[in-house]
Amino acid sequence: MVSTPIGNLKDISLRAIETLKSVNAVICEDTRHSMGLIAHYDIHKPLISFNDLNKESRTPQLLARLNRGETLALISDAGTPGISDPGFYLVRAAVSQGIPVTPVPGASAMLSALVVSGLPTDRFLFIGFLPKRSGRRQKEIKSFKEERGTIIIYETARRLSETLIDLLTCLGPERKIVLAREMTKMFEEVTRFELGEFEDTIKGITLKGEFVVLVSGNTR
Repeated sequence: MVSTPIGNLKDISLRAIETLKSVNAVICEDTRHSMGLIAHYDIHKPLISFNDLNKESRTPQLLARLNRGETLALISDAGTPGISDPGFYLVRAAVSQGIPVTPVPGASAMLSALVVSGLPTDRFLFIGFLPKRSGRRQKEIKSFKEERGTIIIYETARRLSETLIDLLTCLGPERKIVLAREMTKMFEEVTRFELGEFEDTIKGITLKGEFVVLVSGNTR
């Protein structure tokens, strides 16, 4: 499980590079995306796609290779694999067969956003992506309404406004919000406001890419 940069290509570890150069093949979500990454570090290993569309058919093939003694590295499009991506599916299958799984730690978008947010870091709840439909989204938001720790959500630029509206509806206007985008990149942006202010605040935010949305916990 090899973590890769979330934006700045200098944020890869020496161990990650060494590992990627030593394995038999690299498993990734999108071979076109990851090809540029491994080429940047002068890594010459075959890439194997593993995503939500092919994970069920690809898993037995990969397990067979691992059981033959091959070593495979799993990476995500960015950051730590297995967090809000299909990597979990393969790890669970490997663990069930007693195949060793080793972490090579590194960048994580949610932790990078959390430590600069100004919200409490001693306790937090990572949600990942909320449901796409408002009704289901509001139902899930209500399920963590009483959570006292900081809540961390991933969201696309396209659905950000809708999600903020649902957060406002379910949690009220006083909750603190931190939006983080383009973390570690040239145009890194961190915006802090209260939910009741989001309509005015969002006008000044560049709505591109994916956001880490941090919500203050229930302090009542």
